[in-house]
Amino acid sequence: MAAHQGMTTVALRVMEEALAGSSTAAGSLTGGGGLAAAGGLTAAGDAADAAASEGAYYLEQVTVTEASEEDYEYEEIPDDNFSIPEGEEDLAKAIQMVQEQATDTQILEQKTVLPSKHAVPEVIEDFLCNFLIKMGMTRTLDSFQSEWYELIQKGLTELRGVGTVPDVYSQVMHLENENKNLKKDLKHYKQAADKAREDLLKTQKERDFHRMHHKRIVQEKNKLINDLKGLKLHYASYEPTIRVLHEKHHTLLKEKMLSSLERDRAIEQINDLQATYRKLEIGRSYHVPEIKVAHSCEKENTPEGPTQKGPCEAQEQKKKKTRAKDNMKDSEFPTDTQPSPDLNLFKENLYPAKFEYKLNNIFRLHELPVCCIVMHPQKDILVSCGEDRLWKVVGLPQGNVLLTGFGHTDWLSDCCFHPSGNKLATSSGDTTVKLWDFSKGDCILTFEGHNHAVWSCTWHSCGSFVASASLDTTSKIWDVNSERCRCTLYGHTDSVNSIEFFPCSNTLLTGSADKTLSVWDARTGKCEQSLYGHMHSINDATFAPRGHMIASCDACGVIKLWDFRKLLPIVSIDVGPSPGNEVNFDPSGRVLAQASGNGVIHLLDLKSGQIHKLMGHESEAHTVVFSHDGESLFSGGSDGTVRKWS
Repeated sequence: MAAHQGMTTVALRVMEEALAGSSTAAGSLTGGGGLAAAGGLTAAGDAADAAASEGAYYLEQVTVTEASEEDYEYEEIPDDNFSIPEGEEDLAKAIQMVQEQATDTQILEQKTVLPSKHAVPEVIEDFLCNFLIKMGMTRTLDSFQSEWYELIQKGLTELRGVGTVPDVYSQVMHLENENKNLKKDLKHYKQAADKAREDLLKTQKERDFHRMHHKRIVQEKNKLINDLKGLKLHYASYEPTIRVLHEKHHTLLKEKMLSSLERDRAIEQINDLQATYRKLEIGRSYHVPEIKVAHSCEKENTPEGPTQKGPCEAQEQKKKKTRAKDNMKDSEFPTDTQPSPDLNLFKENLYPAKFEYKLNNIFRLHELPVCCIVMHPQKDILVSCGEDRLWKVVGLPQGNVLLTGFGHTDWLSDCCFHPSGNKLATSSGDTTVKLWDFSKGDCILTFEGHNHAVWSCTWHSCGSFVASASLDTTSKIWDVNSERCRCTLYGHTDSVNSIEFFPCSNTLLTGSADKTLSVWDARTGKCEQSLYGHMHSINDATFAPRGHMIASCDACGVIKLWDFRKLLPIVSIDVGPSPGNEVNFDPSGRVLAQASGNGVIHLLDLKSGQIHKLMGHESEAHTVVFSHDGESLFSGGSDGTVRKWS
């Protein structure tokens, strides 16, 4: 018996240690809600059966009594084995029995449903510990554990009477947690709903405001449309009167030009008559003294010798001074002579129009952008000006630099050959215009008078005058002989970007950033006509070889052609939006080339209206010019190169 009692005590210790160490150790609640010691061990009987039905397993206390091996009764084990009967019929029956047994086994396996494994219910001790940990009652937890384990050690509590915590409490706590989380979510969703409601109200207010604003704009638009229709009708009623006044204005301008020409002729005749009259008066007044002086010189020479030569030398010095004064007088403007149309027709037939150009050569002449290229009047030579303050004379077709000129203190903007080809005029950002002599290889004259940068310059066909256009909204005409400014042209309200003399004439053409072209009389310095039509700043304007047409380009790439005889626009062509920097006609007058800001050279066929493009510049194209025979074309770009197309 002592051995059996020892085994029971060991089993109880093992059970207590397992219950104390496992997460399913037993706990108990007293009837009044207080704490009491309890064990997690269940007794044999109904409690074990109930636990087994729920899929849980518990230790069971068993009392073993001493008995002799002789008194032990053995259970009879049924023999499930069967013997196979002999014979074929018995063999067939055996096979059938085996098959039926296998079928029964499959049916049992299919119908057998394993019980679901339930979670081990939480015992009272763990429930209380978890509750205290959750509530943060650490001191109460320590007191409970010390008292609980003290009772277990002293054996004052029974583990059997302790049960598990009912599932209802666990479910209630779980539902409370879910309820708290749902309340938090509900609060969050309420806040989001309130914010969405506020945003909706704000959006509705903005929508109503924009709707009212849209209605107001529509009303103003309709009102402006009605006003515009009324103004159009009002303007249409004035169009006939404006047309008549415009025609009268043109006729008056023509009469004014004719009267000015007649006046100039009359003034020239009067000057000639006055000159002849003065000569006659001088001859009459000095006829007798000359004879006397001659006699006196002859008489005085014989006795007194060289002492009597003083009066003659004084007269010669006076004559030299008068000649010097005559040389220092201002130059006279020549009479207008139009270019011969037969020569232009011959030139047009001699050099037919060409459109197919290909990039042939690249001359790297400047370190900074090329601003201007001009061809020599007679030779195969071109001059290029750059922003590096240098101008270079280049021999063709090899592109050899023959001469380099420097003297300006700022970038160069334009250059122009003297009609004879032995001199060059250059304009610069240093507000000056310089004249260069190729035979001397040096600057021979500098004109100063502009307040801002000079954009363009041009020679008169007689070679005695140079005109310049400046950023200070003025143009000036310089006399090469008297070395002074003969006239300043006022009228433009913005920078004057280009200037050019009409061939063999005293007429000047200027293009300005105020979007207008102006035709000037260089002799009087008055504006004869202004041409309106461009919507942007005019960058360049030039005459056709026959002189019957003007071409201009502006800062948005629009090219306009004007009838110079009627001073009316002919056609407008938009090749933008890149700006047009320069336009030039070919020798035949049929092709117009434009250097564009996007690096494209546009070739316009004036007869068919077709536009050809030359793609080759990697950056902006600033200038373009044709060769004398029209077989080649030269363009300068912002990369400092001059490109030859042929």
